[in-house]
Amino acid sequence: MTARPVIVTDIARADAAVVDALAVHGVATVHEAMGRTGLVGPGIRPIQDGARIAGSAVTILSWPGDNLMIHAAIEQCREGDVLVIATTSTSSDGAFGDLFATALKARGVRGLVTTTGVRDVADLRAMGFPVWSSAVHAQGTVKATAGSVNVPIVVAGATVRPGDVVIADDDGVVVVPRFEAADALAAADARVEKEAADRDAYGSGAQLSLDRKGLRQTLADLGVTYVTQAEYDDGGR
Repeated sequence: MTARPVIVTDIARADAAVVDALAVHGVATVHEAMGRTGLVGPGIRPIQDGARIAGSAVTILSWPGDNLMIHAAIEQCREGDVLVIATTSTSSDGAFGDLFATALKARGVRGLVTTTGVRDVADLRAMGFPVWSSAVHAQGTVKATAGSVNVPIVVAGATVRPGDVVIADDDGVVVVPRFEAADALAAADARVEKEAADRDAYGSGAQLSLDRKGLRQTLADLGVTYVTQAEYDDGGR
């Protein structure tokens, strides 16, 4: 928690076109393109299948079992944002449900990433509001303790700063620092082009990945040898 509870009202956001393009690439491609950085831990999972989003992070740091600051954060959200919640200690309480999602959807928010639990999941799925959370849990919460909005938080090992690009899909969640968004997009574009060429080579049967990636020499350097079954059986006696 910051020294005093605050709500920061004027955060900077990444270029909207860059954010949308990163969403097309998805979590795995962007994570690899950034040198395997920014990935949120596997405990944060989607409650739905097939959703892929990216948006600018509006962050919340709350106390466990308390959703007061979600109410406060909605006012700070705008079109193209993703709401991201962390608590000061572990909490699986159902701090978020369909009423919050209704308010956020009306403001153009693209989804939620939270270290807390969520509830009303059937309603969330039906209304098409995607969520990535640590748990599904109907436990209710209070509105009693001050937290902060739009401060740096940590979500399952990944630092999220206000305005960072948050990408989420069936593979999980990855965070791109706002100042690195354009570079991450360029690297992701290059990776997609390379993988398309690999896919063509493998799909046509023209080349094996062992040869295309030069891995035969790696195997040799590691002492891996090729033997026949008879040679293997004889050597095992």
